[in-house]
Amino acid sequence: MNKRTGAIAGAAAVAIAGAAIVLPHANASTDQPTALKTLSAHSATQLATSLKADLKDNGAGWYLDGSKGHLVMNVLSEDDAANVRAKGAVARVVQNSMTALKSGTKTLRESAAVPGTAWSIDPKTNKIVVTADRTVTGAKMATLTKATNGMGEGMVTVKRSQGEFKRFDGGGPGSAAGGAAGSAAGGAGDAAGGAGDAAGGAGDAAGGAGDAAGGAGDAAGGAGDAAGGAGDAAGGAGDAAGGAGDGGGGAGGGGQAAGPVGGSAIFGGNARCSLGFNVTVKGAPAFLTAGHCGNDSKTWTADQGGGQPLGTVADSKFPKTDFALVTYDDTAAKPQSAVDLGDGSTQEITKAAEAAVGMKVQRSGSTTGLHDGTVTGLDATVNYGNGDIVNGLIQTDVCAEPGDSGGAMFSEDSAVGLTSGGSGDCTAGGETFFQPVTDALKATGAEIGAGGGDNGAGGGDNGAAGGNGAAGGAAAGAGDAGAGNAGAGNAGADSAGAGDAGAGAGDPGAGAEDPGTGAEDPGAGAQDPGAAGGDALN
Repeated sequence: MNKRTGAIAGAAAVAIAGAAIVLPHANASTDQPTALKTLSAHSATQLATSLKADLKDNGAGWYLDGSKGHLVMNVLSEDDAANVRAKGAVARVVQNSMTALKSGTKTLRESAAVPGTAWSIDPKTNKIVVTADRTVTGAKMATLTKATNGMGEGMVTVKRSQGEFKRFDGGGPGSAAGGAAGSAAGGAGDAAGGAGDAAGGAGDAAGGAGDAAGGAGDAAGGAGDAAGGAGDAAGGAGDAAGGAGDGGGGAGGGGQAAGPVGGSAIFGGNARCSLGFNVTVKGAPAFLTAGHCGNDSKTWTADQGGGQPLGTVADSKFPKTDFALVTYDDTAAKPQSAVDLGDGSTQEITKAAEAAVGMKVQRSGSTTGLHDGTVTGLDATVNYGNGDIVNGLIQTDVCAEPGDSGGAMFSEDSAVGLTSGGSGDCTAGGETFFQPVTDALKATGAEIGAGGGDNGAGGGDNGAAGGNGAAGGAAAGAGDAGAGNAGAGNAGADSAGAGDAGAGAGDPGAGAEDPGTGAEDPGAGAQDPGAAGGDALN
């Protein structure tokens, strides 16, 4: 073989290898543009929106190639592919138009409304992906199979889930410690509600532990010199017990929140959910959460006992869609536009963004804290049973559990979704569905952000975080756990306001009745439902 022949053969091999990478599906052709753009999720969404408008009915969806930062646009002809490539995106010529795919989802709604099923459009496979949970057997499975078989193999794929589709609102005793199981109140290891070393990172004293549970010493629930929010160091956070003083971590991104932010626990009636995003409506402070949470209760508080009122439901939509708008009772509140990252810090949220298949996202919730994953489907429908069918959702592989409902799904500084429900858990994994934030904002007239307050809800005075003590407000609802229930009444030592029930102690809990057990018996706060942990878990 001469050098010229070898060079041609080598070039051909490289071209074939490159094509194998670019063509992920046998039934679709993909062409790279001459000047392929590497895009952020936000920039890709903007370009995709522009291309969709140009393509009209000839578009068939799009997705992000997350590993390369490329926008991949599905089209129906080579002419359309050329236009897509000219604008810096990858073009894939596919079989099914978006019109046909949406028509297929309509067929499923009409002929396969089976509890325990879900479906979404997956632009990567150019098909509708139907998922049946473990309850879909017998006649229900036969109904689903008949409907999908009539649509043709090239239109739909059927999968099974090992879990059971359900909403992720929490209720009843013992579901998760103060809304902070797994992530721990304020990001501390084993100590939500009085167990272990230190809710909120505060040494020996979460909810009755250490030197001074129930009145002795320095720090019931991490309250330092200031049980209930006054003084120098609640939750180990400088000058900011529960949001008081200079540094409650409320300002900007990356700080520790002083008031409720995305992922914080909220309580209404017998339900526990999670706050999604702080917003404003005509200048007034409010927050978004799940609609089924809004249906659970008209009023919401930051603590299980109802001593820290947050707001009142102004609008709630469920089923069909799944969002609620809750207006803050304190009209002067300036809650931080941020999400709790579970380690004592927050992510600032500055805008809302449309979801895209392939987008990397994170979810923050009051039960399981922070988890990440990828958007896997759009325009999803999920049938939770009892007539609770929700449409237009975002499907992901991010895990969630009861109590996480309403919590924030975000991508960097962009709000993307509100947790609705799904299957599985954060041990085994599963599928989770989210209400698009952009739709909720449009329907309610709300805007992301709530005045850019420096100290979260209630400013520098305790505010909505109130007696959350050890959690420093990062997990509103862990309040009864921590300083609250153990330290009130007798905190004594250095505490301005320690004898005041503002320490978060609506009920005396284990700290007062059984001083010191927190350190020797890690379960004192967590195991006794009357103490910080147990009844704050719902």
